[in-house]
Amino acid sequence: MNDSSGQYSRIEKATTVNGNIISETDLRIDGILEGIITTKGKVIIGKEARVKGNINCQNVEIEGYFNGNINAIDSLNLKSTCKIEGEVKIGKLIVEAGAIFNANCSMSNNYDGVKTLSKNHEKTA
Repeated sequence: MNDSSGQYSRIEKATTVNGNIISETDLRIDGILEGIITTKGKVIIGKEARVKGNINCQNVEIEGYFNGNINAIDSLNLKSTCKIEGEVKIGKLIVEAGAIFNANCSMSNNYDGVKTLSKNHEKTA
């Protein structure tokens, strides 16, 4: 995880969350989540996880299923076991063989995701 203090939030495999999450640290999801995730860190969607909603963060790594919109300042890393549907705005895209990527994608080296995170944070707070 990216947080230098080693702290991160986690949604366990047997857990279902319906709502919005705002975090200063990284987040790992191994369960089911429907809602909006906003964090300054990294979001990891585990192999058996199912996420539906919007993600606003620095980096995203997906092993499981995601349906929705992603705004990632830096990168989106799609593992071979993932399936993603929706729309993504990212700085970099990393795709392993076998990943299913059914999404509209826009990429930019000048992506101003910090403003997006700040605006979304204010709206959901």
